[in-house]
Amino acid sequence: MDPLQPTSPAGCTSRDHTPGDKPAAPSEAGQSSEPEATAEHRVMEQQVSVVSRAQWQAAAPKQQERLRSLAVKVVIHHTALPSCGGLQECKDQIFSIQRAHMTERGFSDVGYNFLVGADGTVFEGRGWGVVGAHSKGNNYDSLGIAFMGNFNNDTPSKEAISSVRELLRSGVSQGFLCKAFTLFGHRDLGVTQCPGDHLYAALPQLRGST
Repeated sequence: MDPLQPTSPAGCTSRDHTPGDKPAAPSEAGQSSEPEATAEHRVMEQQVSVVSRAQWQAAAPKQQERLRSLAVKVVIHHTALPSCGGLQECKDQIFSIQRAHMTERGFSDVGYNFLVGADGTVFEGRGWGVVGAHSKGNNYDSLGIAFMGNFNNDTPSKEAISSVRELLRSGVSQGFLCKAFTLFGHRDLGVTQCPGDHLYAALPQLRGST
């Protein structure tokens, strides 16, 4: 069995961590210290075009931990920043987000697994099968996707919605996401306005994607 492909128990129920797991780092909710993984973890045969970490010149993560089974939740976020226009501007913004997450919040990397721009371009954050830092108490069994923009003010584009639907299908087909996943807005799992009223209202368009 390919060790890079997570497995799941019957019904895609998330596995709990064992008592032998390393303790969580105090600065990052739901994260534990492990050696930095290599780029081999990424599955490049995407069904949706993804701008890789190398392409947006991501800093190397301080540490990384793999999910122990398929993700059973998808948590939708917004960056709460101005919408970026054009590939380079979005790359610059994601690099800035990563830097803020690592230096100001003490995360090991950008918190999200993927981010998506208004034109539908998908950017690799932590990527498939990696524990994120996006929803406290829910990082070990979920996939975190951030729409780039502030959706208390803006309405998510059809292109962004369509790309995320394809990304979710890709995750299921590659064996990283349970077909019967449950999709949440961040506010469903914590006290926050994220992902903004307009994006939250659009979440039904993402449910039933597979």
